[in-house]
Amino acid sequence: MTKKKLFDDIKQNPARIYRSPADVLRDRRFDDAERLEILEAWDAASGSGDIAPLIAELKARLKIEDGPAHAAE
Repeated sequence: MTKKKLFDDIKQNPARIYRSPADVLRDRRFDDAERLEILEAWDAASGSGDIAPLIAELKARLKIEDGPAHAAE
């Protein structure tokens, strides 16, 4: 199985591969951007909001801001 195929399969149903969302952060097969996509897919499927802190951690690593950009003063 290629990495792309594995990645696409995991995004379809992350809970099938990982026991918990925190396990995604420990998966060395993927970089932070790919881990973020997996967690966002998991969050969208579960809707529980429990994954939000992990998503925020990855966004901080990647320096991605939530919400609209602020204008400089």
